Amino acid sequence: MVSMNFIDAHCHLDFPELIGQIDAVLAAMREARVTHALTVGTNPATYPELNAMINRYPNLYGAVGLHPEEKDLPECSVEALCALAQYPKTVAIGETGLDFYHVPERAAWQKDRFRAHIRAARLVKKPLVIHTRDAAYETLAILREERADEVGGMMHCFTENRAIAEEALALNFYISFSGVVTFKNARDVHEAAKHVPLDRLLIETDSPFLTPAPHRGHFPNTPAHVVHVAEALSRLRDESLDRIARATSENFFRLFKV
Repeated sequence: MVSMNFIDAHCHLDFPELIGQIDAVLAAMREARVTHALTVGTNPATYPELNAMINRYPNLYGAVGLHPEEKDLPECSVEALCALAQYPKTVAIGETGLDFYHVPERAAWQKDRFRAHIRAARLVKKPLVIHTRDAAYETLAILREERADEVGGMMHCFTENRAIAEEALALNFYISFSGVVTFKNARDVHEAAKHVPLDRLLIETDSPFLTPAPHRGHFPNTPAHVVHVAEALSRLRDESLDRIARATSENFFRLFKV
């Protein structure tokens, strides 16, 4: 039997549902052969604590950003993001983007915040972690306008169709699939997953959310379940699980320069 390793390219290990059981979470990762994880910031005010956590564990890395759903938090300047990006083991800027599902008014502050993150990423030369929901075309437009292709990044928890994936790929982004790809009714996601080039593919859990089948509905999700995302991609693409595991791990190391 081939020994395979996996990487969770996007999770939130600092969230209350997981931080209190971090040792058990890491033990489950080891058992599932999940070797590394990127834990992604959603509020820069908590990033010093997140950074302290990832510095305790050699296989964890971090990203710093202010989530687009957080409308009641103080804005974070380009300069502040750049400063936080200098923390050890900080490999990306984000989670950032647009969310017109939870913030349906298409608020200007979301777009301004998104632009600040892209500008910070270009200054520190680190990739972006992009969140987009009900806002794909607006997200792509801002990425183009702000020259995000200079640093690239990942389209986290991809839930769009093949055409959107192709536009993101053209902007130097990787496509990251979450537990959604294991859901039977996610037809657009399945179609996109079949056509993303192998060298631009990532897998994630978005823990503690979006637990994949066969554990769908269980909470919290954990990075150990990223194996099920890889298995779903293996079936959809008719490629071996070992090939998916190797490629997504190599892609993670290349994108985040780990």
